[in-house]
Amino acid sequence: MGRAPRLLVVEGNTARARAKQAEFTGQTYSQSYSDVLRTIAPEAIVDICFPTDEGANIPDPSGIAGYDGIAITGSALNIYDERPEAVRQVELVRQIFDTGVPMFGSCWGLQVATVATGGTVVRSRNGREIGLARKIVLTEAGHGHAMHEGKGPSFDAPAVHTDEVGEKPAGMVVTATNAHSEVQAAEIVRGESTFWGVQYHPEFTLGEMAGIMRRYGKVLVEEGPFRDLDELTRHADDLETLGKDSSRKDISWRLGYDADVLDPRRRLTEIRNWIERLVQPAMSKRGRA
Repeated sequence: MGRAPRLLVVEGNTARARAKQAEFTGQTYSQSYSDVLRTIAPEAIVDICFPTDEGANIPDPSGIAGYDGIAITGSALNIYDERPEAVRQVELVRQIFDTGVPMFGSCWGLQVATVATGGTVVRSRNGREIGLARKIVLTEAGHGHAMHEGKGPSFDAPAVHTDEVGEKPAGMVVTATNAHSEVQAAEIVRGESTFWGVQYHPEFTLGEMAGIMRRYGKVLVEEGPFRDLDELTRHADDLETLGKDSSRKDISWRLGYDADVLDPRRRLTEIRNWIERLVQPAMSKRGRA
């Protein structure tokens, strides 16, 4: 039997943001991401690090090399503010690129990898994309790309972001796009490592999306997606109910949610492909399988 993969989840949020997230969803981003990885690879050993915390357990290059794959969560930070909590993550990702360890990033993770390799991140001119990223389509490069194997040519995915890739770094291959954000998924190969990233959140359940909407509260009313807090609450309640019972066609029809999101296997396609197509082959290549 081969060795169990050792995976690291890099938590993108500060301690304050982690506490707020746990208050509304019961878990931090890194805790829920770790659960997803264990669902896909039950034998995996999954660690978490917190680079936003001063003096936290950020692995050095030799420690990084001990992992078989590294996943980066979302975050409430804005990378262009250049706060120390963000800068530390950019520096960490630059180190990872030199190790040969494959990476996967959701939302913030894609943005950090973009900046780490010379690109920029900007505030989206289309505002916040929340709930679902609709009508994501594969680019010419995305058709046949291993990250999207098993996805249709067009799909929806859980999402929440106001920032997006601005200037693309040299060598970035955009594999998916939609009307909101030009870069919805991409590959970056730099140094010894390959990074796959998505602007959406395949790891989010509908229950987590409901909690996130409740956490934003009045902000979403002010921005326009909801007329008032009562409407937001009803929507979040519907999401939570549908997450517990995907057979509720009355809710899925009304909200426009289909198997892209309701079927966990389809929703998690990109992360599963990362483990099967990047992590496991990299383990074999490095003599660690």
